[in-house]
Amino acid sequence: MFKEKAQILDSTQIRRALTRISHEIVERNRGTEDLLLVGIRTRGVPLARRLAQMIAEFEDAEVPVGVLDISLYRDDLSSVAEQPVINHTAVPVDVQGRIVVLVDDVLFTGRTARAALDAVMDLGRPARVQLAILVDRGHRELPIRADYVGKNLPTSTREIVAVRLQEIDNEERVVILEQEDL
Repeated sequence: MFKEKAQILDSTQIRRALTRISHEIVERNRGTEDLLLVGIRTRGVPLARRLAQMIAEFEDAEVPVGVLDISLYRDDLSSVAEQPVINHTAVPVDVQGRIVVLVDDVLFTGRTARAALDAVMDLGRPARVQLAILVDRGHRELPIRADYVGKNLPTSTREIVAVRLQEIDNEERVVILEQEDL
């Protein structure tokens, strides 16, 4: 069992972090030309959609948003479930020559990002791949770092960072959960 230890971000703080990230994406890429946001299932998808909406509001340009299912690319597939649930990947434009920004909620070991890179490469050869993360909690097992980070949050390995989004969880906040002692 896990108990809530602390709330890290509320809905206003999440919005501010995403606003900052959206501006950083446009600045670093000198506009929106050839930009493609790809949300990693599950919570990366609504985050990518929100970033695209924010960019549309201040740049007056529509950035396509894709949905990436990395289930078959995980290196722990056999230990996750006997019959893993496979969802669909839907990328509305060709990734060839595009600047692909992978979007996810939490960066931890780096294994999800690695699997997402493999999945994107199977779709084509982008010009660049960047990573946007709402929360970077450390403890990397692979040499992966995010290009855009909403919040750096040092944690212990006993803790879980739970991102809760309105679109999925009917609430909007980021909390740290800690394993209860038995």
